[in-house]
Amino acid sequence: MDRALLVTGGDAPPFSALSARLGEFGFVCAADSGLDTVRAWGVEPDLVVGDFDSLADPSVLSEYSAVIRHPAAKDDTDTEIGLCELRARGWLRVTMAGGGGGRLDHLLALRALFERPDGPDEWITARERVLKLSAAADFILAPGATVSVFPLSGGASGMESEGLAWPLAGLSWDAGHFGVSNVATTGRFSVKPGKAPLLLVLPLAVP
Repeated sequence: MDRALLVTGGDAPPFSALSARLGEFGFVCAADSGLDTVRAWGVEPDLVVGDFDSLADPSVLSEYSAVIRHPAAKDDTDTEIGLCELRARGWLRVTMAGGGGGRLDHLLALRALFERPDGPDEWITARERVLKLSAAADFILAPGATVSVFPLSGGASGMESEGLAWPLAGLSWDAGHFGVSNVATTGRFSVKPGKAPLLLVLPLAVP
C-alpha cells in the first residue's frame, strides 16, 4: 500500500464517492478545514496540518495527537504543507480530496501542483475526478460521459486513445492547448499519454 489521502478545504466529494476506496489509503492527512470534512465523514486522520484559519472550531484540535501547526503568514498553502509532509513520510502516490468551488486563485494553485514532480496523482472534488496519467490506462464511465484532456506545461505528443469520439492519436499539443468535452461513446475507453503525462478530467462517479 503506497497511497495516501490528503483532504483539503473547499468543496469535497460526498463520502459515498470515496468510502469504497478507503482501503486503498494507508494514511490520511487533513489540511486545515479538511479536518471538518474528515470529521463529517467519520474518518480518523493520521495527521492534521495547517494554520487553521478556516477550521470551523479550532478547539477540536485537542482531540488529535499528530497536529502540525503553521503560522498564517507563510509561503506555502496548507495543501502544499500536507503534500510535502506526505512525500517526506515516503508516500509514493497522493490523492487529494476537496478544494472545489471557492476562490479561483485557490483552484489555479491546486492545478499548478500537478506540474511538480512530487505533486499529487489524483484530485477529487465534489463533481470531478482529475488524474495525472503517466501510463496507459482503461476506464469505465457512463456511456456518453464527458472526458477532457489537458497537457502539462511540457506539452503532449504520441498520445493514443480508444473509445473516445475524437481520437487523440496524431495530435501534438504545446502548453495551452487541450481537448475539452470529448465523449466516451460506449463508456469504456483507454488513453495512452505518450511522451509526457496528461491530465484527465472525468465526471465523479457517485453511488
